[in-house]
Amino acid sequence: MKFTRKAKANWQGAGKDGKGTLSTASGILNETPYNFSMRFENEPGTNPEELVGAAHAGCFTMKLSFVLGEHGFTANNMDTEATVTFEDGKISEIHLNLSASVDGIDDAKFQELAAFAKAECPISKSLNTNITLTAKLV
Repeated sequence: MKFTRKAKANWQGAGKDGKGTLSTASGILNETPYNFSMRFENEPGTNPEELVGAAHAGCFTMKLSFVLGEHGFTANNMDTEATVTFEDGKISEIHLNLSASVDGIDDAKFQELAAFAKAECPISKSLNTNITLTAKLV
């Protein structure tokens, strides 16, 4: 299977004083503003690292649902939070923190399948950074 997805960015002005917008073909982001303060300080709004985190959390969680299904399990609920660390001009680490309810699975098997999904999700495979995982059954 092969498909493409599109997103675009617009930027106006110089780095710290400039501003931009992000848009996706789906319309979920539609000229959504971003700027230096949103990215490197605490001004409310989105930024590239937050979007990488959302993409990674979503990709990993969906991959794990497929992996669980391949082993005869179905998740009742899974919540994944991705913490993206930006330092020295790059994303240096992403930590995935998963809390899941899956009937009939023991912790050892759950940890094995979660680790496999972390390594095999397409976003993980695309990133050149340290990716860690904490997975907890609830």
